[in-house]
Amino acid sequence: MSQPVSPTEIFKRATAATLRAIAERDDVNVGFGPEPPGLAGPRVKLPNPARDLPAEEAAQLRGTADSLALRLRYHDDAVHSKRMPGGAMARSVFEALEQARVEALGSRRMVGVAANLGAMLDEQYRRQGFERISERTEGTMAEAVRLLAREALTKEPPPPSARRVVELWRPWLEGKIARDITELDRTASDQDAYARVARRLIQDLDIDLGEIDDSSSDDSQQQGEEADSENQSDSGESATGGQPSMDGAPADSADADAEQDGDAEADGEMMPGASDDDPGRPGRPGQMPRGRPDENAVYRAFSVVSDEVVDADKLCDVDELGRLRHLLDQQLQHLQSVVARLANRLQRRLLAKQTRAWEFDLDEGILDAARLSRVVTNPVLPLSYKRERETDFRDTVVTLLIDNSGSMRGRPITVAAMSADILARTLERCGVKVEILGFTTRAWKGGQARERWIAAGKPANPGRLNDLRHIVYKPADAPWRRARKNLGLMLREGILKENIDGEALLWAHNRLIVRPEERRILMVISDGAPVDDSTLSVNPGNYLEKHLREVIRDVERMGMVELTAIGIGHDVTRYYRRAVTIVDAEQLGGVMLERLAELFEDAAPNRTRVKSRRKAA
Repeated sequence: MSQPVSPTEIFKRATAATLRAIAERDDVNVGFGPEPPGLAGPRVKLPNPARDLPAEEAAQLRGTADSLALRLRYHDDAVHSKRMPGGAMARSVFEALEQARVEALGSRRMVGVAANLGAMLDEQYRRQGFERISERTEGTMAEAVRLLAREALTKEPPPPSARRVVELWRPWLEGKIARDITELDRTASDQDAYARVARRLIQDLDIDLGEIDDSSSDDSQQQGEEADSENQSDSGESATGGQPSMDGAPADSADADAEQDGDAEADGEMMPGASDDDPGRPGRPGQMPRGRPDENAVYRAFSVVSDEVVDADKLCDVDELGRLRHLLDQQLQHLQSVVARLANRLQRRLLAKQTRAWEFDLDEGILDAARLSRVVTNPVLPLSYKRERETDFRDTVVTLLIDNSGSMRGRPITVAAMSADILARTLERCGVKVEILGFTTRAWKGGQARERWIAAGKPANPGRLNDLRHIVYKPADAPWRRARKNLGLMLREGILKENIDGEALLWAHNRLIVRPEERRILMVISDGAPVDDSTLSVNPGNYLEKHLREVIRDVERMGMVELTAIGIGHDVTRYYRRAVTIVDAEQLGGVMLERLAELFEDAAPNRTRVKSRRKAA
């Protein structure tokens, strides 16, 4: 007798069958799991549906499936690769326009698909915080262009959560690409013709296409004509054209060069609307430096007015934070058994070091009541005293400083959040305080600091040109139960941007040295070298890396904080004296706990120096 099939399983089967039908392909392998949705050849990955699936969440999941199915049906990888621009910003806009095309073709034919895609996009932009965006600099140009193209191709208004962003961008974009948008509508059914128009649209936005596509004589001619016209201008800009700033002013040519420096096309397909070349990617050894090679440049920030240190719960509403925490708990079930064993092992080690030890038969101290019977039986014997022996385990605080850059998106940041959660619970049970911090920037490719630099006339060697965002997920004095929801924020789309490690390390160090604990440990978790395109495009190519090395050297020389680092797929031993590199993010939890265990067991000489300073003070 066969067992009854659960409603969740029925939903999965129906969604998979619908996806194959829309894609018109029987060879598609559909899987459901905790990973983000994606497409790699004929393999499709979708998120697991909840057991009690509300109607709106079901529509969002169907929208994700429909989007991937339409990509399989209407998208030709060969044509796409042939017309793909070389610059990073150009690729981002080109990819967004292609996704708008395939989704529009499905929406035109199937009303239900249009509704599902609308629900998916609304949720996607809501997670990215588009509803709260009040300035054009905070939105992404690629998504605004995508939404305008979608509006022209389907005659559908933007999703409610993205309407504010579209209205902020519409006047500037329509003044430049209104004719191109109309042409996109006319060529939507022909991918090659559509791609040619998309390339022209990108040029009309004053975005450099990067390498010229030799396979297309038309595009080559357009590039040549554009270069000739720019060479004749006396604006002072490079002949290759620059990326426009958010207010419409063209950026300098170094920006365009920086954008061309990106990885080749990634294997498989990204989630709809995502770019395959995020700024904040790990630094690559041997990469050509950008900007002017001035080794003596002194690190500084052009403007710190828009920098912020913010509590995690201020970046997200309560309901969204609860949903993200629930998602993190679902992910924790996968690693719970493995990491829990390691956490218990660490807890046993720490508790063993905290076990009290006593010295007996002393001439002074605390009266030893257990030996009073000897005095009663033989009054000649003196009273016996005892004293608690000082153990090696001292009052300790641990800070986890987690890289919140775009290159951590996906599995690395999820595992980092899970590991931080388990570590905080473990150390709290042992009486060790834990602080969890994150570092990123407020915007891609420069924020308000860059706008102020442009307004000041673009002086040379301006220093850091992005606005810092340092996030406090859990203060050291807050119990885990009060801060547990905050860790889910790391899973939110739109939080992860670029990484300026030196200032983040200095910030975390300064928070630690004012703590009253006798021992302070700072653990940095990162997957790459410091990268901020807006800063590196107009400063020496080693500007951020050089500053990071200087901060690490000063922290290790002071000896007030024990510094260690874990690199995910990136060799951090070339920066930190005490560091380890892991290849797979799944190793993070175990390596993190082992490193802490080694630190607690290691009788490092710098701890003695700290103690002697305190006594001297």
